[in-house]
Amino acid sequence: MTIAPPAPPAPFGDPERSAGVTPDGTVDWSAGPGDWPHIARELADDLATDAVEREQAGKLPLDEIARLRESGLLTLLVPAERGGAGVDWRTAYTVVRTVTAADGAVGHLLGSHYFLSHCARFFAAPDRVARIERASAAGQWFWGGGIASQEPPLLLAPAAGGYLLDGQQRYGSGVGVADRLLVRAAVPGTGEPLAVLVDPAHPGLVSGGGGDTFGRRLAAAGGVAFDSVPVAHDDVLGSLSADDGALSPFAGLAAPTARLVSAQFCLGVAEGLLGEVREHGRAVTSQGPPFSPQPWQGGGLSQDPYRQDPYRPDLYVVTAYGELAVTARAASALADQAVDALTRGLARGENLDDEECAEIAVLASAAEAAAARAAQDITTRALDAVGTSAALTRHGLDRFWRDTRTHTLREPVAHRLREVGDYFLNGAHPPFSLPA
Repeated sequence: MTIAPPAPPAPFGDPERSAGVTPDGTVDWSAGPGDWPHIARELADDLATDAVEREQAGKLPLDEIARLRESGLLTLLVPAERGGAGVDWRTAYTVVRTVTAADGAVGHLLGSHYFLSHCARFFAAPDRVARIERASAAGQWFWGGGIASQEPPLLLAPAAGGYLLDGQQRYGSGVGVADRLLVRAAVPGTGEPLAVLVDPAHPGLVSGGGGDTFGRRLAAAGGVAFDSVPVAHDDVLGSLSADDGALSPFAGLAAPTARLVSAQFCLGVAEGLLGEVREHGRAVTSQGPPFSPQPWQGGGLSQDPYRQDPYRPDLYVVTAYGELAVTARAASALADQAVDALTRGLARGENLDDEECAEIAVLASAAEAAAARAAQDITTRALDAVGTSAALTRHGLDRFWRDTRTHTLREPVAHRLREVGDYFLNGAHPPFSLPA
């Protein structure tokens, strides 16, 4: 039994289908908020046609970034008056999840780009935010790097006209293809961590190393070395200090915003695999009893009398997919609740208080934990339901499991569960912690 490939979609960018790209390839900014999920679906259909081949080749995602740029999705969160689409995070999360379902690495790149390019709104002064967003939209910048709390900060030493940046960042997203990097740095003496914007074209910057992972092969991730890289005063966004009172409650929303990018990635991977193996399940159940050979009949699913009936593997498959669908829907519902809470918090702006920020952060941590567990569960057990044909390289189903494990190894579920538990038992606010 083999898995039938999906029917090829219409070409991406077809003017009759795309609401965001004109026939000459430029972006049509008249697309409304409701059009962007459709544009993301077109891009996802395009990526899905050769996702297996591209993932197995493992090349730098230059073509993939070009597709994102042509679609207009890179400037989704930039206000319309500054050259972007001006949509909210709810739409951005939908886009990330849609793209991830087709190509996990590209979805991760896009989600990281959205968070990093939006960080100026959390940490920088309004005039600096306006300047950066206009430049980003005009140049169609793709953002990479990372400001993870666990990342040792680089050193930002004062120099004539600004600063010099030195040190080694162990891991950053999209560092091999980014137009701008956002990194974590500290001023010698005080040690205060700062968010710093860097142009990777400077000769003192060298990317590479640490990105040879078994999953998310197209994420262009890895380490970056900085050797006296110049940084202008205006490219220092602001403080990332986790000390009490150092950040406003609104700035504290950066953490749950990033956590929900992670949750959408996990849900996208899980839903992408379920979509691909669904056709296999339909093929098995359509045979009816006494169909043979059977899918895998080992452990891992709840006890079900159908599993004991060698003449009804079709019912085993139905039960398996029922359990996996429930797992995905439950995690998705929790993520939707967290997105609703975050959307309300962002709308409050500087009127947000500490308790409201903590509630949003806890809900986002719970959603990320649930999505990560769902993705781990689904990307293992869905392959069990498919059976031995899931191991065939040409299907590429293993990429969903590898993408999930690579992601969850960097963002352990245990950390989020501890935050949720401490808040539930003791009312403790989660620490300000940004993910990789």
